[in-house]
Amino acid sequence: REQAIRDPLTGLHNRRYMEETLEREIRRSVRSQQPVSIISIDLDHLKDINDHLGHEAGDQALRQFGNLLKQSIRSADVACRFGGDEFLLILADAGLEHARQRAEELNRATHALVISCPDLEPIHLSMSAGVAECPTHGTYPQSILRAADAALYRAKTAGRDCVIVAET
Repeated sequence: REQAIRDPLTGLHNRRYMEETLEREIRRSVRSQQPVSIISIDLDHLKDINDHLGHEAGDQALRQFGNLLKQSIRSADVACRFGGDEFLLILADAGLEHARQRAEELNRATHALVISCPDLEPIHLSMSAGVAECPTHGTYPQSILRAADAALYRAKTAGRDCVIVAET
């Protein structure tokens, strides 16, 4: 079961597990009238790292960022690799402002990461993030994911390396 729900490169939960967990957390949120928030994250310019420095450098960046996420979450939170350079955090019992603050903290921590690969200069990362909350942005996984993705897209078009909260 663990192999079926984990991304082998980062050790984070995979998309399948994220979908199951988000649906369960939203149902719990609606029942308890407590918020659940998500942070949708993209590593900035990972394609450039892969193209110019090689896939080993890209894989190392993904692994180290995955470790950062694992170290940065509470026991009730879930960190997932959504696919490629996309990640998603599910923050149980966390409102929109708390989630935004957590995303800002992660952004600062990402700047502090230094990716080291043999024969290469150290690589510095940045991330873009979109934040959304149940019930503010909906009570279905698709609506909350859509809101977080739209905010993430706005962060990327605003120049990347920032956190944007979904519009209400």
